Amino acid sequence: MRTDIDPRNLIGRKAFDRDGARIGTVDEVYLDDATGVPEWAAIRTGLFSRDAFVPLEPSELVEGTLRVPFARALIKEAPDFGVGRHLSPEQELQLYHHYGLDVAAAPPLPDHDFGKLAGKGNEEG
Repeated sequence: MRTDIDPRNLIGRKAFDRDGARIGTVDEVYLDDATGVPEWAAIRTGLFSRDAFVPLEPSELVEGTLRVPFARALIKEAPDFGVGRHLSPEQELQLYHHYGLDVAAAPPLPDHDFGKLAGKGNEEG
């Protein structure tokens, strides 16, 4: 995803999977604490459903919607870490593995901590 897009503008946007099926709505965006680059989006998958974390790097903002290049089933099966707090390096690693992404492309884990930027529930956990 282009890093010049203000991640706060992603909140509330609809998200679609690789086949064009609606996943849900972007609830929160998580930034890399070291670089400030948007790394993950938490997508509310339904009215009473949980948020599913999706990686922003291979995703695209197309015509005002977030297009995620993964199948809806894979997204819904992503590890559930809850929202409203930092993702630990271990949680981030689990998400990378879940999506089959190259972990070597990520910044080194000891210096890597993800912080929530915006969304519902701004309280720290």
